Amino acid sequence: MSNYTPVELMTIAASRALSNDDVCFVGIGAPSAACNLARLTHAPDITLIYESGTIGTKPDVLPLSIGDGELCDTAVTTVPVPEMFRYWLQGGRITIGFLSAAQLDRFGNINTTVIGDYFAPKVRLPGGGGAPEIAGSCGEIYITMQQSTRGFVEKIDFFTSFGHGTGGTAREEIGLTTKGPTLLITDLAIWKPDPATREFTVVSLHPGVTREQMAKSVGWEIRYADDVETTPPPTEQELAVLRDLHARTKLAHQQPAGA
Repeated sequence: MSNYTPVELMTIAASRALSNDDVCFVGIGAPSAACNLARLTHAPDITLIYESGTIGTKPDVLPLSIGDGELCDTAVTTVPVPEMFRYWLQGGRITIGFLSAAQLDRFGNINTTVIGDYFAPKVRLPGGGGAPEIAGSCGEIYITMQQSTRGFVEKIDFFTSFGHGTGGTAREEIGLTTKGPTLLITDLAIWKPDPATREFTVVSLHPGVTREQMAKSVGWEIRYADDVETTPPPTEQELAVLRDLHARTKLAHQQPAGA
């Protein structure tokens, strides 16, 4: 087995969670890499949708943003953004929403708006974009992000995208009928919400990762499943396809000499 990085395993583990039957609303960055890896390996018929309105897109390289021409050029069709959100997303036609976060709490609530006080922030982040609607209207939400105490916090500074609120039946209490976050894949572990409390619980540790290492990367006391598994390492095929995808992307986005 070739050597691999924690981020490569995170991307590959996330891709494995997807199937041919999924209609997936894809975020830029790690979610995009995972979804396209699934399309290029075990789920060739997966339908990928980006926020700009591209449906059934099959990019040869990873997009820099939702407005990247690669998405429209390779899509089955492109629809107006209002139609994308009203008919496709709010109409319940998307099974999986793939998101990331700047801050995440134990109940899967996401902050991508500000770090610190909203009116006097330490850092102003890109904002929610379509993520709040994705979090509320997709059948379920998968989250990918690297673990750190900066990102995995006891209390997020701003509620950009609603996960499970304070836990339990919080989603139902505010009228949300979708499942919300059902899977969290990081560079160290795989997490799933507890069926009753909805608190994210570790169900699988990546090879070589210890509980001590986990504790140093999360800002709350971690809960573990009764039987914690070990995440299967990447296969040679998965690594080869992912690395080739990143290599093509890097080449495509290089600035010409003198530019």
